[in-house]
Amino acid sequence: MIVLFPHCGFLSETSRMLAIARALVAQGASVTLATRGGPYRRFLEESGLPLVDLEPRLDPPGVERFLAALLSMGQPDATPMLSVPEIRAAVESEVALLRDVGARAAVIGFTLTAFLSSRVAGVPLVTSHGGSFVPPVFERRLAPVPVTPPPGAEKAPAALLRFAANVAPAWVRAPVRELNTVARELGVEGVPSLAALMLGDLTLVTDLPEVLGVPRAELEAWRPWTGIFYRRSTRLRYVGPLFAELDLPVPAEVEDFLDDPSPKVYVSLSSSSAAHVRAVVARVREAGARVLVTRTVHDLDDLASDGVLVTDVLPNHLVMPRVDVAVTMGGQGTVQTAMASGTPLVGFPLQPEQDLNVALAERLGMALRIAPREGGTERTTAAVRSVLAELPRYRAAARRAQELYRGKDGPAACARAILERASA
Repeated sequence: MIVLFPHCGFLSETSRMLAIARALVAQGASVTLATRGGPYRRFLEESGLPLVDLEPRLDPPGVERFLAALLSMGQPDATPMLSVPEIRAAVESEVALLRDVGARAAVIGFTLTAFLSSRVAGVPLVTSHGGSFVPPVFERRLAPVPVTPPPGAEKAPAALLRFAANVAPAWVRAPVRELNTVARELGVEGVPSLAALMLGDLTLVTDLPEVLGVPRAELEAWRPWTGIFYRRSTRLRYVGPLFAELDLPVPAEVEDFLDDPSPKVYVSLSSSSAAHVRAVVARVREAGARVLVTRTVHDLDDLASDGVLVTDVLPNHLVMPRVDVAVTMGGQGTVQTAMASGTPLVGFPLQPEQDLNVALAERLGMALRIAPREGGTERTTAAVRSVLAELPRYRAAARRAQELYRGKDGPAACARAILERASA
């Protein structure tokens, strides 16, 4: 039995865990999905796969607090993502499940308490939520200069900011403080750093060497040289791209929108505030494009007009190939969907790993990065206008990326790697 713990506060993590779960079932494994809830739990329920609801339940205010804490992660005044009592209760619930079903491995999508519950239950932990944000990237200094520098560092030289982006994740401790408090109470191994919070006993690196820039042999041979920064058990494995292919219909009004030959921009900003989405949509409209925008958890119906269509969550893998530009926050799933679709991208990365995701597409010549604080400024209009003005060049670059991803089955590779680790 493989237990998967998707964090249903994130559409990307929910859909990625579903993709892995289905691939595991296709390879003959038994799976259980377990969640504390969230706005995207319904996709788990609709999947027909075994589903367990864990305690303590994650209500809408709890999801908002977690997301707000995540966005401030690493900053001096950041609030904890999870409280100590919440961690204690979640770990107890997860351990009971892992033992009850005889789990052979725990697979997580940002369900951070599983770093402890997997240790208590004595099962290997498999992670995918870190994407490509892994130590060999830092050692090669591939993490980019962030579009949003740390507070007080706005005027620092680019070389210094790049150095910090590649060194700081292994030194930052604040985001794991509460986890480590409970780890000491339980007498199990803690999490040494922010960087280690992305790494499991098996870390599924959901990209390709040709895109990430780290040779396969080098990445998969990497080992922690000390337990100060990373858990010594950490191992890395390339598995290829992993992005959502939600089994959802494309509504008729969306089909009509996509059939229109005029310039079309798809705005999908699921990990953002409603105010930010509104500001971005207004600026994209000023670039002369019609806008398709998903409302996800926000009420955005007031944006609807002749040039703006507001809709519910869509199957991105079917929609992105039919628009001229995709505008996203920079989560790996949506960036990779754009790459696999051959669609140029404008990204507003909030976190370091999102900076890396968009920067990889930018290095391939198919994307532009913008600081989220500039979402409501002329910078957004200029970026979208620039991509539309040079669309053949951006499309050609995006289609080169598409060729790299063509035929790669990331979920199947994830499933094989998980089953190998579970049987070790």
